[in-house]
Amino acid sequence: MDHVFFDSSGKRLDLPTAKVIEKFHDITNISERRYISEGLRNSDIAFLAARQALKDLDEESLDYIIVAHNLGDAGEEGFCDTVPTIAARVKHRLGIRNPYTVAFDLCFGCPGWLQGVILADCIIKSGNAQRILVIGAETPSRFLDPHDRDSMIYADGAGAALLEATEGEPGILSHATRSDTLKEVRLLRLDKSCNPSLKGQRRFIRMDGHEIYKYALRTVPEMVKRSLEKARVSLREVSKILIHQANEKMDRAMVKRLFKICGLPDVPEHIMPMTVSWLGNSWVATLPTLFHLLRRGVLENQSIRSGDIAVFASVGAGMNVNAMVYRVP
Repeated sequence: MDHVFFDSSGKRLDLPTAKVIEKFHDITNISERRYISEGLRNSDIAFLAARQALKDLDEESLDYIIVAHNLGDAGEEGFCDTVPTIAARVKHRLGIRNPYTVAFDLCFGCPGWLQGVILADCIIKSGNAQRILVIGAETPSRFLDPHDRDSMIYADGAGAALLEATEGEPGILSHATRSDTLKEVRLLRLDKSCNPSLKGQRRFIRMDGHEIYKYALRTVPEMVKRSLEKARVSLREVSKILIHQANEKMDRAMVKRLFKICGLPDVPEHIMPMTVSWLGNSWVATLPTLFHLLRRGVLENQSIRSGDIAVFASVGAGMNVNAMVYRVP
């Protein structure tokens, strides 16, 4: 049986499901996504990511645990459970007794994990921490509107990174962040279903996709350029651009504009690794997952080596945008 889809204004799309999916794939290049199974919650996959990132490290030595997310510890009913925080739950699951391992959540839209890394960098460079775990975990599958074609981009996921103080050259060379809230604050939000006839109080993920596309195309390249200038690094020196995996068409357009405003004519063929085609848009988890897969060398025609410079960039609800220049140790 065909589903009934509506656009963001509530107008019914009188197209068979197959046609909607075909058009969706043409725009986003997404053919697969990953959803957590019933019985799991966001704190579960955040814990699993934390455990993998820490491996043989003594968890008691952590100064901070920062968990980026936006939708809480939702179950199948779609209720945002944020008390206690996801970070507190992860610390509990790790069995950490140290009361000075400070655990807190960060809600910053899709750029949340990158903003957590930026915050951790500031804390470490201030001399107030030696070791910080930054996790990005999200389960948007619990908030998908079955009548909204835009919901097909979203996927669940979790990733984590451990940041440590070092004596040598810093890995993070610069970063930049902006928030636009006057006109853009509700471009991505929780709201009622696209289907006007669907009653009830439950809220679903809704976005004004075209406006977000225009916003991202305008702001993300500017923020990357700003962070490169702060680091005194030329775009020619950048080996990889790790950009939030929203949809492939938008990501490629942003990178193309970045090269244009930096005065470079052509985008190198393999400068932008992509995972969105088989992992979907997992919000705060896209960047740590992408970097992990890149470092492991499992992405086709993609590799990164010590000394390479990578740029991270993300855009999402708020609206928020950030970028970071990073030299691989």
